Amino acid sequence: MFEISQRFYFDAAHTLQREIEAQGSKRVHGHTYHAEVFVQGEPLASGMVMDLGLVRQALKDVREQLDHHYLDEVPGLGPATLENLCLFIWRDLKPRLPALSAVTVERHSIGDKCTYRP
Repeated sequence: MFEISQRFYFDAAHTLQREIEAQGSKRVHGHTYHAEVFVQGEPLASGMVMDLGLVRQALKDVREQLDHHYLDEVPGLGPATLENLCLFIWRDLKPRLPALSAVTVERHSIGDKCTYRP
């Protein structure tokens, strides 16, 4: 079994209600998010699990929904947590990438990371 991945990033703003570090989180603030999606399977006759060009096309669509947006207003996202971002990306991509195996979202600048594997 092989697993291939493709990364993308997006810049976005949001607010967040939390118990600690609450003052800064309640105000509108932004992050650069780095996402990575994983597709798993056996190589096809082409020798590839999936053409990464097809993966990049799918990522372009989901990136456009998030990049330079106010995440609090993105339909279907909910509070802009790393967990919800992973799930949002998963739900958007799964119909187009049936072999999708995981989604990771991280904020490099502060060392936060979340991976969703159903």
